[in-house]
Amino acid sequence: MTTTANRPTGRAIYHGSRIPYPTPTVLETSQELWDTGDVMTINFGPNHPSTHGVLRLVVDLYGEDVTGLYAVVGYLHTGFEKNMEHKTWWKCITYPERIDYVSYQNNEYVFVAAVEKLLDLDVPPKATWMRTLLCELNRIHSHLVWLGTSALELGAISMFWYAFREREQILDLFELVAGYRMHTRYFQVGGLAEDIPRGFYPEARKFCDWMPRAIDDYETLLTRNKIWLERTEGIGQSGPVLRASGVDWDIRRDEGYLAYHQVDFRVPVFTEGDVYARYRVHIEEMRQSVRIVEQCLDRLERMEGEPWIADDRKVVLPPRHELHTSMESLIHHFKIVTEGFRVPAGEVYVAIESPRGELGCYVCSEGGPKPWRVKFRAPSFVALQATATCMSDALIADMIAIVGSLDTVMGEVDR
Repeated sequence: MTTTANRPTGRAIYHGSRIPYPTPTVLETSQELWDTGDVMTINFGPNHPSTHGVLRLVVDLYGEDVTGLYAVVGYLHTGFEKNMEHKTWWKCITYPERIDYVSYQNNEYVFVAAVEKLLDLDVPPKATWMRTLLCELNRIHSHLVWLGTSALELGAISMFWYAFREREQILDLFELVAGYRMHTRYFQVGGLAEDIPRGFYPEARKFCDWMPRAIDDYETLLTRNKIWLERTEGIGQSGPVLRASGVDWDIRRDEGYLAYHQVDFRVPVFTEGDVYARYRVHIEEMRQSVRIVEQCLDRLERMEGEPWIADDRKVVLPPRHELHTSMESLIHHFKIVTEGFRVPAGEVYVAIESPRGELGCYVCSEGGPKPWRVKFRAPSFVALQATATCMSDALIADMIAIVGSLDTVMGEVDR
């Protein structure tokens, strides 16, 4: 039991030291409630399945009412950005994928795009369209993980198995393309690691035919489910998921990158700003991603035989078959793998629309084979700042739904 004497005021006691908390994440308990002596402060996490990672919430409870909350991060120190500054540009590509291990293709792309911008390197159209396709498959993959785990936390156990059934189909497509289900390193500076394999297009078409019916099943289970509505409508009303709060903004459409300006898709917008609206945004975005994938397939099927990576031997690995016959190709291969390629001095920031919001990558080069500075703008870290704001008038059970609806991945929060 916490009394007025040891009440935290914007800070909390942890391991004998006073740890400050950022103001946006603090929901203060009123003095009147503290005076009753019935407010209990508990730790929620940092290891708890419903925090979607290593997140610690210090929660003040008055009965089952959440009256105060502190969101505490910093338990998952990965050091990805600092590690990248000690690797060559070529070897850095494997790190962004692990920052957000659910949206790895988008994370991989944003770094590769930043390097290409510094190099002023043109990417073949075939690579651009394939990147668009894989980023959208990855968006569906991420939303399925969110949907399955969030529904599981609210008691819809069967939803978890349905969502992961379709997730397996997407991972099979990634494996068909790159040989790996996750962290594929298929996006290279200049294009793709290899040409699109035979058999990918028909398998991707099968998925596009199946997925809309699967989303219909999800909605049949949840959208009008009385328990689901009671657990999500009018709860956690704020704007960490921008399009669920009435803001019609999507970087894919409004700023344009890859092939998004050449495909037709709708940006779903809902105005309620609650858990249910965030659910609706995720569902509708999956439908639109399927549309984008189909349009990418239409274009890619007409690009058979076109190059999939830029022809710049100072940056791009030469084709393997040349290594047996060309000493120059062998030298380029050896130099890139051992020393890396050099990137002109300068700095650049590239932003894309990841499944969780604006994902930005800032890189600075001194002209050498390694980045001088790498910094990612992670949407999960930004969303967590609204945790306390969303929690007003919430019960402890509502807190599970609200935290889950923010769709955070702690790997990109604690970089």
